[in-house]
Amino acid sequence: MKGLAILAFSMLLSACGQPVQQDGSTLQRLNTADFHGRWLVINYWAQWCKPCIKEIPELNALDRSYPQVAVLGVNFDGARGADLQAQVDQLGVAFPTLLEDPAVQLGLDKPAVLPTTLILDPDGNLVANLVGPQTLASLALATGQVAITEAESETENLIPE
Repeated sequence: MKGLAILAFSMLLSACGQPVQQDGSTLQRLNTADFHGRWLVINYWAQWCKPCIKEIPELNALDRSYPQVAVLGVNFDGARGADLQAQVDQLGVAFPTLLEDPAVQLGLDKPAVLPTTLILDPDGNLVANLVGPQTLASLALATGQVAITEAESETENLIPE
């Protein structure tokens, strides 16, 4: 069953091509090759969900701080086009947003509670279904990373190479 879910999810993502331009902004549709050997974090959010709003900066930090982790968002309400872009902008979502809900392809029901975060290991296996707001530290732990603080993350970005 898990193998079927992974195959279906791979088909969903491989069917997607390059970024889609909408109203001058880019919403990502990613190819499965982008995830090979990386942890995948899929987060369900909604603009009316206060814990989701609180969690988004943590997900942004995870995406920015750990190159071996890919963060994808799913708008729980299925917003599209300008409405979706407005929500992404309003909430400061800096990670790519999937245009299709991957739950069915993963063999899962759509989450009943928000925020919900799915964790897939580098082999594409679903290893965690986290319910409730997460922190950078909890997300790093769930993806097998060494936890760093947001301040350390920002400091690392200031160090010239």
